Amino acid sequence: MTYPALDLRFAPGPGAGTLQDMLYAELDAFEPVAIQEHDAGDGWRVFFRTAAMRDAAAGMLACEFGNALLDLVPKNIDDEDWARRSQASLKAIRAGRIIVAPPWDTESLTNHSSPDPGSRTPDPHTITIVIEPSMGFGTGHHATTRLCLELLQQIEVRDRRVIDVGTGSGVLALAAWRLGASSVAAIDNDADALQNARDNIGRNGATGSIDVLEVDLSSVSLRPADIVLANLTAAVLQRHADSLKKLVTSSGVLIVSGFSGDEIEDIARALAATPRSVLSEGEWAAASFQNAKRSPSGLPREVLRGWFGEG
Repeated sequence: MTYPALDLRFAPGPGAGTLQDMLYAELDAFEPVAIQEHDAGDGWRVFFRTAAMRDAAAGMLACEFGNALLDLVPKNIDDEDWARRSQASLKAIRAGRIIVAPPWDTESLTNHSSPDPGSRTPDPHTITIVIEPSMGFGTGHHATTRLCLELLQQIEVRDRRVIDVGTGSGVLALAAWRLGASSVAAIDNDADALQNARDNIGRNGATGSIDVLEVDLSSVSLRPADIVLANLTAAVLQRHADSLKKLVTSSGVLIVSGFSGDEIEDIARALAATPRSVLSEGEWAAASFQNAKRSPSGLPREVLRGWFGEG
C-alpha cells in the first residue's frame, strides 16, 4: 500500500512561523491526513487521501507560495506502518505536572513522574496520559499542545465544563478530565480525528466521561462551557472567532494556540479581547482570554466586556 504525499521545504528563520501558518490554512482545503515535520526542521511531508488531492494541493502551493518554498515534490510513500515507525523514537514529555507518553514509553513513566529520580514511587500529583500516534495525529509533542497544557494548569479546572475544539488525538480533552472537569466535550469535523480521539479516550479509561462529537465550527450550537480549548491555526481562529466566543460562558476562559508569537495581536483583535496570559516556545505561542467578570486586575474592562457568550 502507498500513500500520496507532498514533500515541501522552506527556509528557516524570521517569518517561517507565519509562512507555516499560511501553509496550514491553505492545505486545510485539501484535507491532509497527516503533516510530518522533517528531521532537519526545514519542511514537511504532507499526506493526502488521494493522489488527485495531493496534485491539486501541489498546484495551489506552487502558485501561491512558489517563491517561498525551496522544494515541492510529489511522492508515493510505501508501507502502511510509516506513522508508527517514523514516531517510534518519541518519548514521554512533561508539561507542568502532566506527562504525555506514547504506549511504548509507558515503562519510563515511573521515572518521569517521581519527585526523586532515584525513587520508584510516583509523584501522586503527576497526571499521565497515554496517546497512540496515528496517521493523522501525533502524541502531544508539538509545542502548541504543551503550551495549551501549561495554560490549562494555570486555571481552576475542577468541576468546570470544558470543550476541546479540534480535538485531534484527544490529549487536551483527556488533560481536562484528569484535572477534574465535571464535563468534557471533544469536538472535531474530521471523522478520522474523532475515531482517534475515541481510541485514546478508551485507552486512558475515560470512555463515558468525555463526549466525542462531530461538530463544524461554522454551525456549532453547543451549550457554552467554562473553559474552551482551541489548538488550531491563526487563520482558523480568526475565521471562527465569533463561534469560539459563543462557546464560552460569560465568566469563562478561552485558551488558544497554533500560531506564532507575532500573530497574537491579530488573534486578540479578532476576539476583541486582551490576553489574560501568553506563553511561547520557540516560534510558537498560546494565549488565554477571560471575561471581564473574572479578568485579572489592570486589564481594560471596556475592551473585554461582553465578548463572551452568555451561558
